[in-house]
Amino acid sequence: MSVALEQKQGLIAGDGLLPVKMAQYAKENGFDVVAISLSSDNYSQLKKYCSKVYSFCPGEVQKIEDALVAEGIKQITFLGKVSKTILLKRPKFDSRAIEFMKKAIRLNDDKVMLMIIEELEKIGITILDQTLFIKNLMIPSGILGKHQPTQDQIDDVNYGYWLAKETGKLDIGQSVVIKDKMIMAVEAIEGTDKCIKRGCKIAKKNSRVIKVAKPSQDKRFDIPAIGLRTLKTLKKYKGDLIAVEAGETIIVDREEVIKYANKNNIVIMAV
Repeated sequence: MSVALEQKQGLIAGDGLLPVKMAQYAKENGFDVVAISLSSDNYSQLKKYCSKVYSFCPGEVQKIEDALVAEGIKQITFLGKVSKTILLKRPKFDSRAIEFMKKAIRLNDDKVMLMIIEELEKIGITILDQTLFIKNLMIPSGILGKHQPTQDQIDDVNYGYWLAKETGKLDIGQSVVIKDKMIMAVEAIEGTDKCIKRGCKIAKKNSRVIKVAKPSQDKRFDIPAIGLRTLKTLKKYKGDLIAVEAGETIIVDREEVIKYANKNNIVIMAV
């Protein structure tokens, strides 16, 4: 690891298993992890590996900052999905959060995250590369599982990869759904799983999902990731392939994902 790491690490935890994996690996390597949990779905699992877990809503900015300062946290990692759709649901925002949002010219992903990072740096906190503790979860190039892609699937992947990179330049999303060289869906605020659902329902069957890193991906946030839930969504809506960017994508519960893909005739490619 190129950065000098503090023994006490902070974790801002959204949905899913990724924050839990980070806490587990950090603890196994002698680090003390304090988590700020923004989701209830992994709270109990985080408690197994963290010395302390605070539970806050994403809009409780002042409480989050106060907890980090009180714990003496100097370095934190962001992991796990925090959907921006909360902005549409009249969430509980404190005065700091409201002030923060008013300053934003745009509320696209990168702009919001860079503003958050800037605020944290003002109180002496450094945000680390998301992959620092979980590099073993990055996907290498190749086919994962026993199913090989057809030429039609490869053609869709090539088109989808280019398209996803282009939409990534605009900070729209990281995923697209393609069928027969036609665009079924482009990910926006809804996230990957709902993009898959939307695109696959239009395609009816045999659609392909391509997910990539943005061309100027900031590794402190929004590293692309897939897991078993992604594959189950693809299967439910009759998609037959998912392709990701090799060396830039995290795969959670790899063995279970490959087993599920093998059983359900799904191709997984890292390109």
